Amino acid sequence: MKDWLRFSVAFWHTFRGTGADPFGAPTKSWPWEDGTNSLAMALRRMKANFEFLKKLGVERWCFHDRDIAPDGITLAESNANLDVVVALAKQLQEGTEIRPLWGTAQLFMHPRYMHGAATSPDMHVYAYAASQVKKAMEVTNELGGENFVFWGGREGYQTLLNTDLKKELDHMARFLQAAVNWKKSIGFNGTLLIEPKPQEPTKHQYDWDAATTMGFLQRYGLADEFKLNIECNHATLSGHSCHHELEMARIYGMLGNIDANTGDAQTGWDTDQFLTDISEATLIMLTVIKNGGLAPGGFNFDAKLRRESVDVEDLFIAHISGMDTLARGLRNAAQLLQDGTLTELVQKRYESFDSKLGASIKEGSLSFEELEKKAIEWGEPPLTSGKQEFAEMIFQSYL
Repeated sequence: MKDWLRFSVAFWHTFRGTGADPFGAPTKSWPWEDGTNSLAMALRRMKANFEFLKKLGVERWCFHDRDIAPDGITLAESNANLDVVVALAKQLQEGTEIRPLWGTAQLFMHPRYMHGAATSPDMHVYAYAASQVKKAMEVTNELGGENFVFWGGREGYQTLLNTDLKKELDHMARFLQAAVNWKKSIGFNGTLLIEPKPQEPTKHQYDWDAATTMGFLQRYGLADEFKLNIECNHATLSGHSCHHELEMARIYGMLGNIDANTGDAQTGWDTDQFLTDISEATLIMLTVIKNGGLAPGGFNFDAKLRRESVDVEDLFIAHISGMDTLARGLRNAAQLLQDGTLTELVQKRYESFDSKLGASIKEGSLSFEELEKKAIEWGEPPLTSGKQEFAEMIFQSYL
């Protein structure tokens, strides 16, 4: 089970989450915090991170560069700050199996990125973002990270009236190709991942959903260099289920990692809650098993405590609940696939294509003219039940 459930703690939510929201001030005051964003404070947070990982029994964690080390006045100072914190993390992981599941560059919070990073209309910002990704990928590699993520929170537009859509997409593609080149030049063997999200904070993000992102990668010749990091809450924001997005990525060989969280059906934003729905977890694990696992990806708990949860104990409870939910989902999905009842139902729906003529259709060897002759010969097709209720009953019986 440990090989299937490669859990990871998200540094930004767990150690930088404050409980603040658009209507209220921070509610969390952790015992290791001193209220500053100093380099000394960053070192204390990193020690707290490793203590938490060890007590939780989790061997992976994820980070943005600016989560773990403070911005400096200059890029050189920011890089120096990052080097100090990474040196400590490297020291703390000695004698353990703890390593980053993935690292990434935070290209959305600083005002310089208000128009985007790779899609900014200003080449100075583009260059700064490239420098930040360069350094973040280097330190991810130094720490033995297994993946590197691109999430384009500001890569999109608020209105097309002031946007050159093609130019921004072209620039984003060139940026990602440069990242591929840098990955190879430094000997980083990890997987590059793109995390789709439709909007928030940008009105329209270019990596809207799995299908859109894969189409973009295919269009620019990058499909062999990237996989997708699917976040469940982002899936629902794009009007899909998490299961849909995972399946879309899986069937095209592009599923690389899962940000395990969920949203709230009564809200319209990215609430990043811990996944506790056994049904949802079972659907997720059906895809993961069919995918043969996620390695070198895993399950990153891109989830945060609720504003009203303010005890350190709550951090443990939330992560343990998420881990238990996915473990139960794995057991359910494994039993469901092993018994084969649902698989047989699906196969039966498409059994006409298992005939000799059906095989010819799948091969593409029949023309419309030949198919027309067959349609005339056969007459009106019979109506066959989709057995949706039966499929749902079978699924529910395994929960």
